[in-house]
Amino acid sequence: MHPTLDTPSRKAHWLPLALTAQLVSATALAQDAVPTEVYFGNLHVHTKWSFDGYINRAVSEPDDAYRWAKGEPIPGFGSDEPRQIGVPLDWYAVTDHAAYMGVLPLMEDPDNPVSDHPLADDITGDDPAAAFQAYSQILTSMFDDKREDPLLGNRALKVNVWQQVIANADEHYEPGKFTTFAGFEWTSAPDWQNLHRVVIFRDTETLPETPFSTLDSPVPEDLWRWMEQQRSQGSELLAIPHNGNASDGLMFPVEESYGGSAVSSEAYAEARMRNEPLYELSQIKGTSETHPILSPNDEFGGFEIWDYTLAATATPPQHKQGGYMREALIRGVGLTRQGRINPFQYGFIGDSDTHDGAAVIEEDNYTGKFGFENAPQHRLDGPPGVNEKAAEQVRRFSSGGVAGVWALANTREAIFDAMMRKETFATSGPRLKVRLFGGFGFDADAMSGDHWVQAAYQNGVAMGGVLNQAPEGKAPVFLISAMKEASGANLDRIQIIKGWVDDDGEPHEQIYDVALSDNRHPDEHGNVPAVGNTVDVARATYTNSIGDSDLNTVWTDPDFDPALPAVYYARVLQIPTPRWSTYDAAALGRAIPEGLPATIQERAWTSPVWYTP
Repeated sequence: MHPTLDTPSRKAHWLPLALTAQLVSATALAQDAVPTEVYFGNLHVHTKWSFDGYINRAVSEPDDAYRWAKGEPIPGFGSDEPRQIGVPLDWYAVTDHAAYMGVLPLMEDPDNPVSDHPLADDITGDDPAAAFQAYSQILTSMFDDKREDPLLGNRALKVNVWQQVIANADEHYEPGKFTTFAGFEWTSAPDWQNLHRVVIFRDTETLPETPFSTLDSPVPEDLWRWMEQQRSQGSELLAIPHNGNASDGLMFPVEESYGGSAVSSEAYAEARMRNEPLYELSQIKGTSETHPILSPNDEFGGFEIWDYTLAATATPPQHKQGGYMREALIRGVGLTRQGRINPFQYGFIGDSDTHDGAAVIEEDNYTGKFGFENAPQHRLDGPPGVNEKAAEQVRRFSSGGVAGVWALANTREAIFDAMMRKETFATSGPRLKVRLFGGFGFDADAMSGDHWVQAAYQNGVAMGGVLNQAPEGKAPVFLISAMKEASGANLDRIQIIKGWVDDDGEPHEQIYDVALSDNRHPDEHGNVPAVGNTVDVARATYTNSIGDSDLNTVWTDPDFDPALPAVYYARVLQIPTPRWSTYDAAALGRAIPEGLPATIQERAWTSPVWYTP
């Protein structure tokens, strides 16, 4: 059993209870400071400096990744066609795996001792099957044996590579124009169950000598302790977990964490929320908002499900509970009702998890997660050297997601602070703009006029915030605004998802359609007519002849119980558009592989607002 966070010597390191709900007071907005701009970017980006990126034929280095995000063309594996984003991003972070970061490319240098590694010939050779076998051996030594290779884990190499990571981020940082962050991924996967976190630093003034990797410890509590040590030495940092869907229930544990902590304990909840304000809701390895098994009445709950653990056997996880965000949000509200601290009070971002530098967030400009997926036939049929199970996993990959951040400026400090206060939203890729406010003093005209946003901050809380005891006779009122991406698809609807736990301890969720495009209205049974579908599958095209370019609404909870804690977030759906695999099939003049959806309704999710009586 691992040490828990309940021992007295550990508890002294965590924030006092009074600070937990709003996290760090230094990130709170000044009274007259109102974010009027949203900035889009990605924090979860790998290059050939990640061991799995390199083995799977990545050609991009960190410098290439930053240039891609700025709009420059970069090369792709095995192709003369450059990869280039359609619309540049506002910010970006290269976060290669901490374990063996930047080491495998050194195998190409005969003068470097790493080139003498027993797996070097297979890793650098032209046989994809041999490279994949070498990849499996490295993963097994890390996740099963928990053993660090002494040659690949050389400390001098770690220090040198990390300094290059920092230098790359600093070189591309243009405050006010393009923001970068230094960071890495901590890659724990006990028994091939995903517990990964991306770790981001607010600045590069005071950083550790090396990152913390799964080879230092695969236990999240140990990562948090290391993060506290960095704070004590002057760093500001946060961690962002992802792919709970591949964790087999470990990501949001029910009773006891993988590290042996009681989930309901004060120390565990404070530590988790101190270090992890955000959760990555949607990325290439699927969307982990919810699962049809957990939300059988959610007609849109089966969106881009990637139902595998990290094992090469393409094994589905047995436990959905503990693997999806909505269920954990509601369970956390139940802990609040018991007078305990909520360990799952997360804001949302979308992200990528590319392993070749380019975040591939545009459905019609998708070039795959790994380098060897750069050709459309390899994305649909499977890359050379992989079996059919692996090929199916590749086909099930989504395009990357995006994080939207409402910040005071496009700078490291402003974007980091906005993430800490959870004033963020996730999208499945499109850059639609979404805002959510909650309060008890909003009236029906609260969104009219040019200064409604300023008034919303003064009279309520932004997404990521907490509403406390309701005034007598008042229910919470929510302001939701959504605008489509300038060159993107129209909007179908806005929904509010509400979660709570009743007097018997039973969890509940309710989905409200609060704004509908095209003047649609629910029928007498509450059913909403579909928005329609303009997609021409054979040509992979659609039109904006349906839906609206923007939707706004003021909504009051009609079923509010002031005695019950609750959680609310908004979900915004676009009209149907072609999936990346449909674009690939059309480009190749062939049918879409069986089992893949021809169209998808891309979407955004706001960070929640919590009600705590």
